[in-house]
Amino acid sequence: MRWYAVLLALAAVATGCAGHGPARRDDLPRSSPSPPAGACGQSLPCGVAAEWTTRRLADGAQVSIGTVTVRPSARVTVRPVVGDHLATTETVHRMARRERAVAAVNGSFFDTADSPVFSGYPGDPLGILVVDGRLLSEAANGRTALILPPPGGRPRIDEVRSVMGLTAPDGAARELDGVDRVPGRIVGCGGTGGDRSAATGLPEQRPRHNQLCLDESEIVAFTPDWGAHSPPGAPGSTEAVLDEGGRVTELRSPAGGEIPRTGSTLTGIGEGADWLRSHARQGLPVVRRTHVTDGSGRSILAPGGSVLGAGPALLRGGEPWINGVANGFTGDTSAERQPRTVAAVKADGTLLLTVFDGRSPASAGVTLREAAEVLRSLGARDAINLDGGGSTTMVVNGQLRNRPRSAQGAPVRERAVADALAVVPR
Repeated sequence: MRWYAVLLALAAVATGCAGHGPARRDDLPRSSPSPPAGACGQSLPCGVAAEWTTRRLADGAQVSIGTVTVRPSARVTVRPVVGDHLATTETVHRMARRERAVAAVNGSFFDTADSPVFSGYPGDPLGILVVDGRLLSEAANGRTALILPPPGGRPRIDEVRSVMGLTAPDGAARELDGVDRVPGRIVGCGGTGGDRSAATGLPEQRPRHNQLCLDESEIVAFTPDWGAHSPPGAPGSTEAVLDEGGRVTELRSPAGGEIPRTGSTLTGIGEGADWLRSHARQGLPVVRRTHVTDGSGRSILAPGGSVLGAGPALLRGGEPWINGVANGFTGDTSAERQPRTVAAVKADGTLLLTVFDGRSPASAGVTLREAAEVLRSLGARDAINLDGGGSTTMVVNGQLRNRPRSAQGAPVRERAVADALAVVPR
């Protein structure tokens, strides 16, 4: 019965049985579905499933697709998670392990050292990031975001805006331009105040993917989520150090220094520095206001809720809706076949986290429109494109399940990213 033993050995390798060692990253199991999302399997919580499939695109090209399905009944929380600090990167695998997540995919776009508009801090999320009700990065106003409400609510996708303000002890009010980013540099644009395109010098308020806007007069808040120290400022900049209650404990100029572990700082440049010097008084509080709204103007900032910005939108009401222009994407970018990571929502509130492998003969990747069509075939009504390319990553039960590549034909290697969407048991 030698043939029977051979079949048993092959089956053990295909299902990842113990005794055969870990699979090499470039030889990962391609089709090992968990139980259906409504079932209760041993490897994933009830209502959560993970599956890999292979499809042929219209021109015959092949693409490998991995999908984590999370039903509304699942006893899990789906939320963005970050590395040790916002100004650094970490692999999805490490973030998932720290959060004890059963599954995770990479999340939003972020500042990178190889970008022509790099601001000096790899890992800084570009656009809105809210984790458990805390705003960690302001919106690129008008850009699409995945909205994850508190437990009991249903995920959804919409355009999101954030508005922040400051009120000094003497009643003087001013907008707060940003949170946890380099003052004066808005990567991706879509900010508030006097933002101007670095390329044209013209005023710009819409999001512009991978483009830079400048603003010579800003106030930006820094929290312990950013790291231990705020960025060093140029001569003339000023920084107000605040305690846990928002009271000013110190004014330092130029800006840059330790961020209180239970407090925050406000860094001002240009007119923003003048405002702090004129109105921030030691021992008195500066009140900070934060509003985050969806496309209809409803507030979406709530304890236990999270928001992760990216784009563009891919589906609206079950129909392709590649709003690349509104979200700062060019037509050429949208039409390229690349590895992609996508979040989608079904009519019943089921969340789909999907990755498309690419950059290899075995898997060509997809265009944004092809991604939209695949998600629609899976029953999605709304979908949003997340960061892709070499960032596209899926981890299930502690194992890397796809084949991330930095370039066509490059070795399989997981990239460190800014944040991830993690599925965490409750």
